[in-house]
Formats: sequence, C-alpha cells, structure tokens
Amino acid sequence: MAEHYGKSPDGIGEEELRQYFLYLKNDEQASPSAFTIALCGIKFFFQHTLRREWTTFELVRPNREHTLPVVLSVDEVQRILGCLRLPHYRVCLSTIYTCGLRLQEGVHLHVQDIDSDRMLVHVRHGQGSKDRYVPLPECTLLLLRQYWVTHRHSVWLFPARTLAGSSPTAATKPMDVSGVQRAFRAALQESGVQKPATVHTLRHSYATHLLEAGVNLRLIQAYLGHNSPQTTALYTHLTVEANEQAAQIIEQVVSRLAW
Repeated sequence: MAEHYGKSPDGIGEEELRQYFLYLKNDEQASPSAFTIALCGIKFFFQHTLRREWTTFELVRPNREHTLPVVLSVDEVQRILGCLRLPHYRVCLSTIYTCGLRLQEGVHLHVQDIDSDRMLVHVRHGQGSKDRYVPLPECTLLLLRQYWVTHRHSVWLFPARTLAGSSPTAATKPMDVSGVQRAFRAALQESGVQKPATVHTLRHSYATHLLEAGVNLRLIQAYLGHNSPQTTALYTHLTVEANEQAAQIIEQVVSRLAW
C-alpha cells in the first residue's frame, strides 16, 4: 500500500485506504485469499500500531469463494487404495474413506474406539472438540483386526513406526500425518487418476457415495460431524446419479410441452 501511494503508510488517510481496497478488488483482481491477507495485515497495522479505529475496516469484506470439492468415483478410490504397498498406510487410508474421517481423526484412532458389538467407530475430539459415532463396515473391521495383529499396540490403532529391533508396542504416539499424505500422493500418481485429490478428498467422496446410494442427508451430516445441514447439502451438487435422475425427470416434464 505504501508503494502504491508512494508515501509512508502513517500518512495515508481513510479515504485513500478505501480506494486502495477498491484497487485491489477491481484493478488487481485479487483472489479472496490474497485480499484477506492484505486486509488483515493493514487492519492490524492501523488499529494496533497507529491506534486508528476506522469504520472502513468494518465495511470491507473479501468476496466469498464458492468452489466445489474434488470427488472420486468408487472405482477411482479403489484404484488409488490398491496402489498403497505399505499396510499401515493402506489400512489407515481405507479406514478414513470407509468411515468418512478427517486425516487427524483417522491417524489418532484408539483401539478402544472400535465398538465391534455395535459396529461403530467412536470419533473423539473431532472438529470443534465434538465426539461422534460413525458406522463401521464389516470389511473395515476385518482389515483393522488383521493389521492390529501385526503390532498389538494397546492404545493406538496406527502407532508410529519404531526403530529397527524395537517392539511396535513401544510407540508413544500415532504415525505422522505427513507420511500418510505422501503415501496418498504417491498412490494417486501411480493410479493414473487425473484429479487434484488429497486425503481429504476421500471424505468428500464417502459423503457423495452415501448420498448417491440413498442415505438420508441428515444421517450423512451426523456421520461427518457437520454443525449445519447447509455444509452437508454441498454434496447434492456432486452426485452424478442424482443429477442424471433429475435430468431425466426434467426431460419427461418438458417433453409434454407443445412447442
């Protein structure tokens, strides 16, 4: 901003400040994230350093981004998971997908979180520090049991890798999330799936696949731990089958019209 006006920022008035934000928006076509960074930095400087409480800061807002997340088909999920060679990554990412978990939630699962009698997973301290239960598929339970036998850790389902010669039960923390992310990226590249997917894409795909299969939106909201149904309703824009059905219905309706 000082460069733009060619003077020290403490000599910039409120009208110049307002014009600068208009310049960023209209002339520079700044993205919402870039605009937010500029707004926060400038606001902090004027309010906390110069002690100027200007109403402009209460009026200026970046445009909200309305982007849809990437979603994988069931076949694409299977191709990616099939490219994971190491069992701890394959089982962890399979659990994340089949239970609709966030990465941190999946990595930090405890052995006691698996309720095999009720076929539920207890997700502790999810986003907003809220607990929830999600359905546990039979195939996921079998996969987790087979993997747990390889380390038999009393606390973590996915314990951190220990040094060669050390017992897996000696791990004091779960495995690192960055390792899971690297494994997913490598599997994505090997799979040949041409989508900018991340580990979180598995969660988006889970929700979309449930919706396509006819699961009630309210149930999906509970499984994902969303506070608002509007957040979950986003997935209605991503369901191929639902959109195809809607297109067929629209076609039937308009075909009755006399042109």
